[in-house]
Amino acid sequence: MTHVSARRGAVYVSVAATAWGTGGAAGSLLFDTGGLGPVGVSLWRYLLGAAFLLALRPALTGRLDWRVLPIGAGMAVYQTAYFAAIAHSGVAVATVVTMGATPVFTALGSRFLLRERLGRIALAALAAALAGLVLLTAETAAQSRASSVAGIGFAVASAAGYAGVTLFSRRHRDHQQGMAIGGFVVGAACLAPFALADGVVPEVSWTSVALLLYLGAVPTALAYGLFFRALTALRATTVSIISLGEAVGAALLGVVLFGERLTPLAWAGCALLLAAVAVLAVRAERG
Repeated sequence: MTHVSARRGAVYVSVAATAWGTGGAAGSLLFDTGGLGPVGVSLWRYLLGAAFLLALRPALTGRLDWRVLPIGAGMAVYQTAYFAAIAHSGVAVATVVTMGATPVFTALGSRFLLRERLGRIALAALAAALAGLVLLTAETAAQSRASSVAGIGFAVASAAGYAGVTLFSRRHRDHQQGMAIGGFVVGAACLAPFALADGVVPEVSWTSVALLLYLGAVPTALAYGLFFRALTALRATTVSIISLGEAVGAALLGVVLFGERLTPLAWAGCALLLAAVAVLAVRAERG
C-alpha cells in the first residue's frame, strides 16, 4: 500500500467531507425525480459505489476478507438508523444528534479501545466543531417539530454505527484496500430486503440516471475511498472531527441550489466549524 502522509490524509478526509455534503442534496432530488425512498436510494448508492471502485481497481476483489462484514453491517446500521431518525424527529434534529454524537463516540472509543490520546488541540477543535454545528443548525432545529425519544435514539444509534466503522477501520488500517468495496456489498445486502419492500426500481429519466451515477461516483466511491485511506494516516478522532465539514458543505449547497437562507448565527457556526477543521488539517499528526 502506498504510504499516506498525515497532511495528505487530512486533505483526503476534507475532500471526502465536501463530497458527502453533496450526497444529501442528490438524495433529496432523487426522492422527487427517481421515485425512490431513502432505503432504495441507499441501496443504489452502495451498489453503484462498489461498481465504480471495482471498475477502477478490479484486482481488489481478491483481497477481501472477514473484515468487510462488520464494516458493511455498520454502514447499513448508520444509514438506516439515520433515515429512521429523520422520519421520527425531522432532518435538523437527526443531523445535529447524529453528527454531534459521532465524534464524541469516536473520541471515547479511540481513547479506550485504540489507546489514542486526545491532545489539547484536538479537544479544543472538537469543542469548537460541536459549538459550530449547534450554531449552524440551531434555528432549523428549533423550528422543527418536537423530537421523539425514538428519533433521538435512532440518531444515537446512527452515530454509534458510524463511529464503530471509523474505529474498526482505524484498528485494521493495514487492510484498507478492499474495505470500501466489501463494505458497500455487505451494506447493500443488509439493506436489500428493506429496499425491496419499499420499492427499488427507479423511474428512469436522464435526470434520475445522472443523479444516481453522481451519487454512486462522488459522495460514495470517491468519498469513502478517500475516507478509508485517510484512516491509515490520521487518528480516528481527527478524521471524525474533520468530517464535520460535511455540515458546512450541505448548508452552502442548500443556499446555492435550493434558495435557503442562513442567519448570521448560522454563518458564524459555519466559520467556527471550518476553523476547527482547518486547525486539525494544518496540525495533523501521524496517529
